[in-house]
Amino acid sequence: WDETHFGKMGSYYINRTFFFDVHPPLGKMLIGLAGYLSGYDGTFPFQKPGDKYEQHNYLGMRGVSLSRLVSSWLALLCLSVQMLELSKSLPAALLTAFVLIFDTGCITLSQYILLDPILMFFLMGAVLSMVKCNSCADRPFSASWWFWLSMTGVNLAGAMGVKFVGLFVVLFVGLNTIYDLWDLLGNLSLSLVMFGKHLLARVLCLILLPLALYTAMFAVHFTVLNKSGPGDGFFSSAFQSQLIGNNLHNVSIPE
Repeated sequence: WDETHFGKMGSYYINRTFFFDVHPPLGKMLIGLAGYLSGYDGTFPFQKPGDKYEQHNYLGMRGVSLSRLVSSWLALLCLSVQMLELSKSLPAALLTAFVLIFDTGCITLSQYILLDPILMFFLMGAVLSMVKCNSCADRPFSASWWFWLSMTGVNLAGAMGVKFVGLFVVLFVGLNTIYDLWDLLGNLSLSLVMFGKHLLARVLCLILLPLALYTAMFAVHFTVLNKSGPGDGFFSSAFQSQLIGNNLHNVSIPE
């Protein structure tokens, strides 16, 4: 059923048809983009689970669940590197890799048009970036430290932009950041000015950057979906007047 739902969402993006859904737009935009780039024309109805795709090119949309690539391999790489960083044990990292490769849930999820593999990618990426940033703690404000801190923010925005359950990794990174700042505050050899720089760097990369990216996702979402479709009624008359094909399109709406 979920593949039918998210496949239809991808078709809406390809046809630039406005719709209303409970999830943030990033994952569905990536599914639609993959379908568009792979030659899918957005005409399959996605009426009920199990319908045959026949001549419709659905492989691109299944592929972005970046299915076999992202969820099975890049997430695997992230988790393995995390284990290697955290445990400093190659056997532990290899065991983690094999457990994930042969996990039935991951294998199943990576075969369909779903948001979960994309979400897994950003979740793994956020934790990996956080761990790598922590490993650079002895050389703060270096290029690698800034890179991993920024990548943590980018992946947090990605996780939140796919599903709201991404809030859990935001909480996890937030608790790690609070612990890190508390530890720095207790370092008597560190001046308050330097502590302020640490605080500002984290506000910039872990709060402002994710918020800016998250807002930009919705800007793209509303720019692409410029035609009337299901869900118009959830929005104001002024908004509906901007949608091509809506009864209120280009009608002057009093303030």
